[in-house]
Amino acid sequence: MLGLAIIAQKVLLNTRLAYLLYAVATIISGYKLVLGAGKELLYGRKFDVELLVVIAGIGAFLIGEAEEGAAVVFLFYVANFLEEYATYRARKSIRELMETSPEKAVVKKGGVETILPVEDVELGDIVICRPGDKIPLDGVVVEGMSSVNEAPLTGESVPVEKKPGDMVYAGTLNIDGYLEIKVTKKKQDTVLARVLELVEQYSKSKSRYERFTEKFSAYYTPTILALAMLSIAIPALRFGTIQARWIYRALSFLVISCPCALAISIPVSMVSALTNAAKSGVLIKGSRYLETVASTEVFAFDKTGTLTKGELEVTDLIPLRDGVSPKSILMIAASLETRSEHPIARAIVEKAKEEGIKIVEPDTFSAHIGMGISGEINRSWYAIGSQTMVKESGFDYDEIVSKLRSEGKTCVFLMDRAGVIGIIALRDAPRAEITPLLHRLRKLGLKTLMLTGDDENTARAIAREVGIETFRANLLPEDKVNVIEELTKSGVVTTMVGDGINDAPALARSSVGIVMGGIGSDAAIEAGDIVLLRDNIGRLSYLIDLSRKTIRVVKQNIVLAVSVKLALALLAALGRVPLWAAVGVGDVGLSLVVTLNAMRLLVYKGEYAKYLEHYDVKEKTLEKDEVREILVEAE
Repeated sequence: MLGLAIIAQKVLLNTRLAYLLYAVATIISGYKLVLGAGKELLYGRKFDVELLVVIAGIGAFLIGEAEEGAAVVFLFYVANFLEEYATYRARKSIRELMETSPEKAVVKKGGVETILPVEDVELGDIVICRPGDKIPLDGVVVEGMSSVNEAPLTGESVPVEKKPGDMVYAGTLNIDGYLEIKVTKKKQDTVLARVLELVEQYSKSKSRYERFTEKFSAYYTPTILALAMLSIAIPALRFGTIQARWIYRALSFLVISCPCALAISIPVSMVSALTNAAKSGVLIKGSRYLETVASTEVFAFDKTGTLTKGELEVTDLIPLRDGVSPKSILMIAASLETRSEHPIARAIVEKAKEEGIKIVEPDTFSAHIGMGISGEINRSWYAIGSQTMVKESGFDYDEIVSKLRSEGKTCVFLMDRAGVIGIIALRDAPRAEITPLLHRLRKLGLKTLMLTGDDENTARAIAREVGIETFRANLLPEDKVNVIEELTKSGVVTTMVGDGINDAPALARSSVGIVMGGIGSDAAIEAGDIVLLRDNIGRLSYLIDLSRKTIRVVKQNIVLAVSVKLALALLAALGRVPLWAAVGVGDVGLSLVVTLNAMRLLVYKGEYAKYLEHYDVKEKTLEKDEVREILVEAE
């Protein structure tokens, strides 16, 4: 319509027709604008940006500049479209995750396979997934083995091996095996649906920058409107008449002063960053938390399950009698521990299986609460337990035990009727990626702190091994809260990283609480301000990169928007900027530039993306030389 008006004016030289067509074009592109501005003015008692454009458009028509008025309204419509498209594009990226979940499922009942809509599948039903199928609902594998690509949820490209007893999640891809899955969650309750719901909900939570621009606009718009009126009133009072060129300059000033690009750039930047994070397996419950991570000064870590794997493993098998080998110690201990569910028992049995040692069923078995267990193997009596259990046997190996405990290890003792025959040392080993991660934090100038309920020796050993700067040991959950409160009261921005279980109070009290391993836990998703869906602390490096990059982009957009607006306002005051150029450059053009700059965050991978991908495939603790090699590569 605007094109037809231009043809009527410039080619047909029909002024009336052109004026009519400009008016129609303005109504079509601007009626929503007028309604929105009027609603805000009447009900919200707010002078919105849209009001400035409405006044400028109507004013242009009144002074005979119909083409300028139509251009103002139409170009502002384009600017709004860019904002809406940018927001839609960002949200569409996360909605695409939902579309990865299939609409139908193959359900097995009474040996018969039936295809049903996923909404009709009940809890406890068995669904079948063949190679190449997408898993329709969350559930537990009851039969079969396969590799599953969980990238749609976690962002990790390395497939995860699944076997009976393992959890699988809707929207992930079954690669090469046959699986039968017992459904544990309905469609609306799956991890994928929960992530989408939270992203939608918390993207409305505003950062400090967003809150500032909203407050700024509340005072800025009426101020600009008053200045524009004064720019007409003062010359009119002085010369006793009103000239069209003064009105034209005032209208140009109005349009140029619209903070559209500034208002658009910040929310689009934040939504793009939140969407990128969700696609990479990091759920951020609001832009203010992303902003706070960028300004964090101290990262406080829970030890068990965060800095460490959270699972004990056997590190030393020490014979204390001639003729006793490490393998025989492990065989006897594992045979006894098969009857126990204690974490130490599971670690010993797992070690025996790894070593290929045959485990013998004990002839008798007794549990001694708080001390250990005993039983007969091949008609010989043995016991395994704590130092309390063996103290009466003349135990005199305190030097060995002290050395092991100084390394953060737990000791259990194997004995027969003649006394102690061996020591088994275990520990909760540090995660593969933690040492390089802490090195990275130090390079960024960030302080690190470990909070643990373990004893001083264990805490010191872990802190020394992984390279953490400060630690506090023997802490109860309330003690961890007190430490965090001390830091926050002193003005230190502190981010707490934990598993969301016994450290939930400290997570809630910190500036930002980051929870690990949320993919399998609704409680973990609720506990943290930020959730690392996959149990991989290496994602923290990506999160820091993303938060700092987002703040840089926001600041770039603010500086660009303000500087261009000021330059155009100065030119408008001199009468050097036509109305259409004020909108085309200062509004649409500038909005397009800041929007495109913000949308780069949708594809940002982090400066250490390659570094992180390396750790995604690591399952063992890195050796010192290997760590050194990766650190050099990362730098």
